[in-house]
Amino acid sequence: MIAFLGLLLAWVAVFGGHLLEGGQIGSLTNLPAAAIVLGGTLAAGLVQSDTTTWRLAWRYFPSVFSGPDWDHHNAQAKLVRWCQLARKKGLLALETDSNSEADDFIRLGLQLLVDGEPSDKIQRSLEVSMDTREGRSLKAAQFFDSLGGYAPTMGIIGAVLGLIQVMTQIEDTQALGAGIATAFVATIYGVGLANLFFLPVAARLRTLAEERFAFDDMVLDGMLAIADSENPRVLERRLKEYGE
Repeated sequence: MIAFLGLLLAWVAVFGGHLLEGGQIGSLTNLPAAAIVLGGTLAAGLVQSDTTTWRLAWRYFPSVFSGPDWDHHNAQAKLVRWCQLARKKGLLALETDSNSEADDFIRLGLQLLVDGEPSDKIQRSLEVSMDTREGRSLKAAQFFDSLGGYAPTMGIIGAVLGLIQVMTQIEDTQALGAGIATAFVATIYGVGLANLFFLPVAARLRTLAEERFAFDDMVLDGMLAIADSENPRVLERRLKEYGE
């Protein structure tokens, strides 16, 4: 939610400042410029990326606004409870929770515990899952980063094309000024999309990837503690060091 408010505030600030200077919203409306900048930027992104990256980008995009779908405090409480349960009744007692767990990473860890896998195999399996998830998230972030790089350039191209069109009417000085102003709208679109949308989205996706990796690292620690029959109170104290 905070990300949505941030983007909204940024655009309101830009358009609000334009209005305060005596400008009009209509002067910033130019369909051909929008088509050149947005269409060209997305097309360049498609050329650079494969279909997998394209799908990943839009798959992770909603998380920018919805925020994390994990809860440190809840996960810590469950890990401690599972540690207590495993010490009392054995690892097979975790089977019910493994079937009902919503988080796929935690569910994988529980399934490995129930299967009686040794600690080193549990660690390897979970680390592969962590690295894979992080790699996908960073791919999505890199895609939006690339769009943020292309958009200003497409804005310049749109402005130049607009100026070329204006120069064909150079004899009409009254139309010339209005035409030049309209031509530079494409530059505003390009720079605005890059700095007020694409680049912030990319940065947010990277932040979420880092936060999720840290969360998964905490879960990995808990799963290994359960596999090694560690004291639940010791585990609880250590998990609190990961924060919330």
